[in-house]
Amino acid sequence: MSERAGNGAPVVVARGLTKRFGEFAAVRGIDVTVRAGESFGFLGPNGAGKTSTMRMVSAVSRPSEGELTIFGLDPRTHGPEIRTRLGVVPQEDTLELELSVRWNLEIFGRYFDLPRDVIRQRTEELLEFVQLADRAKSRVDDLSGGMRRRLTIARALINQPEILILDEPTTGLDPQARHLVWDRLYRLKREGVTLIITTHYMDEAEQLCDRLVVMDHGTIVAEGTPRDLIDGHSTREVVELRFDDDRIDAGGDGGRLSQLRGLADRVEVLPDRVLLYVDDGDDVLSTVHREGIVPASALVRRSSLEDVFLRLTGRTLVE
Repeated sequence: MSERAGNGAPVVVARGLTKRFGEFAAVRGIDVTVRAGESFGFLGPNGAGKTSTMRMVSAVSRPSEGELTIFGLDPRTHGPEIRTRLGVVPQEDTLELELSVRWNLEIFGRYFDLPRDVIRQRTEELLEFVQLADRAKSRVDDLSGGMRRRLTIARALINQPEILILDEPTTGLDPQARHLVWDRLYRLKREGVTLIITTHYMDEAEQLCDRLVVMDHGTIVAEGTPRDLIDGHSTREVVELRFDDDRIDAGGDGGRLSQLRGLADRVEVLPDRVLLYVDDGDDVLSTVHREGIVPASALVRRSSLEDVFLRLTGRTLVE
């Protein structure tokens, strides 16, 4: 695979980007800049507008309003030219199940009018890259989910794209398969490929994304590096407390909850536990015990991107 170095120049620029379906606005005037060579993430609950945004960035869906340029080109007028420079990994694998692993790559390469010798060379390189060389003759239908996902990524790379767009790249994979996909994406980034990712896994976003935006109801509610978002929207640590009885406010003197609120910057009550957002978790936990509050179990951990995500978008399930 050829090496490319990202120069940090903008490759995707959106200003006031809007997508409407009739009266419904799925994306509501967002501003986004993605730079060459970086890994950029879109996070958000279902219905936040991520998929509509990704389809516009993939040059397959026309914006309703606003400006969008990809490689400095307008996808409304230069869609085919843009798409030849993109690789797209959809959320659902769309492989030819009855064909071999090798044929899935070689047939896809023909869509880009690549010479047959180039297709064969790239196929061999990509099979090695995604660790499927020993399964080249296997039918796709016989592969595991992780192998199919790696093959889908390899297929998206057959045209040596400058931007690789990945929609939920590791959904449904076991931990070993997820980490293998992460390793391959790290390698692509080192080679200068720009990555644009949507994911529901907060640890994946922290691992893979240089910068990201959190979307909710079609708008961007936060933007920055994972570390900046955690520092800006959460505390350094979180204390998780679980109690044997059903009511967190059980007990005298105003109940446990009123006592806990005085110990933390923010207290969140969940059905199964109480979260205390604090700067020093060990110190606060010691104070909890001195106050006579005895949880069934307690955990002190660092704040994560998931804490930020749930604070910004809420915990209510959106279908």
